[in-house]
Amino acid sequence: MLLAGTSLLFAVGLGVAIGVYTARRPESPMSSAATVTSLVGFSTPVFYSAIMVIVLFAAKWSLLPVGGMEDVRYDGNWVGETIDLLQHLILPALSLGIIYLAIYSRLARASMLEVLESDYIRTARAKGAQERVVVYKHALRNAVIPVITAAGLQVGNLLSGALLVEVVFAWPGIGRLAVDSIFRRDSPMLLGIMIFSSAMVIVANLLTDLVYRLIDPRIRVGGSR
Repeated sequence: MLLAGTSLLFAVGLGVAIGVYTARRPESPMSSAATVTSLVGFSTPVFYSAIMVIVLFAAKWSLLPVGGMEDVRYDGNWVGETIDLLQHLILPALSLGIIYLAIYSRLARASMLEVLESDYIRTARAKGAQERVVVYKHALRNAVIPVITAAGLQVGNLLSGALLVEVVFAWPGIGRLAVDSIFRRDSPMLLGIMIFSSAMVIVANLLTDLVYRLIDPRIRVGGSR
């Protein structure tokens, strides 16, 4: 869950930022480059992305560690263990988050372009509001709702994608545990993993509904006004 959660935060945060930037400058070269990059990222399988980041960042440039969750040399030093864990987490999270980053950036861009053409945005601009206030205070709240919806619905896909990434990076997560349980024919463990994963999907959808209320005050439980 650490890997899946980190990948989701990375994809949503950076995807929304890219979507907002490209929506504000739809004709810029950066917007065109982001569009092409998003299409490539969306079309690339997760396991291939994992292999490519290993080749680039670990094998060729030797920037980050690959394989496992931590090194034994930091045993007992919690600061070193935390830093080492984050270093081991970067490549798996990047590999898993690339495809979702592409999805959320395109979704955020389309939603922001639609919201920026709304009447209340024109009214805010006509009243002399600064463009930064218009975009980040008024438009962003409505534009980010489709991204949150997609993120909540794709938790199941995220967990299944994490399985492949965990196998490639030898990450000791629930996906790798499921693969090992299949080879060992450990039915009780597989059943527990399925129940836990189903519960995580339900919790994610519940959290999505709660986030709706925080972002958009117009949304009320039970239809109250």
